[in-house]
Amino acid sequence: MDVIHLYSLTEWLLVMLAALLIGMGKAGLKGVDMLNVTLMAIVFGGKSSTGIVLPLLCVADIGAVAYYNRHAQWKHFWKLVPWMMIGILLGVFIGKDMNEVFFKKVIAGIIFVTIVMVLFMEYRKSKDVPDHPLFIIPTGLAAGFTTMMGNLAGAFANLYFLAMRVSKNDFIGTGAWIFLFMNLFKLPFQVFYWKNITMQTLKVDAWLLPALGIGFWLGLKIVGKINDDQFRKVVIVLTLIGSALMIIR
Repeated sequence: MDVIHLYSLTEWLLVMLAALLIGMGKAGLKGVDMLNVTLMAIVFGGKSSTGIVLPLLCVADIGAVAYYNRHAQWKHFWKLVPWMMIGILLGVFIGKDMNEVFFKKVIAGIIFVTIVMVLFMEYRKSKDVPDHPLFIIPTGLAAGFTTMMGNLAGAFANLYFLAMRVSKNDFIGTGAWIFLFMNLFKLPFQVFYWKNITMQTLKVDAWLLPALGIGFWLGLKIVGKINDDQFRKVVIVLTLIGSALMIIR
């Protein structure tokens, strides 16, 4: 059967909206991409949806790296990536049979509480940067583990860059390189071990590419109109909304 007929019109609209949000998030509208996790899971289920989403993420990551390449801050890349790789490996083996619904609610709760703490720091106008292994290592491990379990690493990366108080373009450019590397690192595990990326899922992805491209273009337009201070507020609010939706879903 043609892949287009496997899903209802409503389901296609939901996943196209999710692809649009992925594109917007990768173009720099950080936090909005948390919503795609919920939309994709509604249609495909939790772990199955990661097989649909990962190729889309890789395509969008390539676009983000091409556009924001000159803004990458490599010191942050090397601080996070080794711990994220360990987190991914833990997710591959420990997370394979984990109750993903409960797991995602717990993670969303953690993200929600952490965002509240970030808001408190914003309210106090604190300029302190928690540049310490006790902050960096758990953040990297959590980002790696959660990206394997449900493509939720973006929230932890957002928290890291908000805490580091990096500029808008450095935030987006560094994140683009980190996630291109990490998503390509995940790819063989999902193809050969979890086996949730197949020719069938790639056909679905092919139908979603136009929505992804439109979302990326929209994201670039919106982010271009936002200054650094507004960008921090947008990321905090969108991440907060995304985590709240995951808790109540």
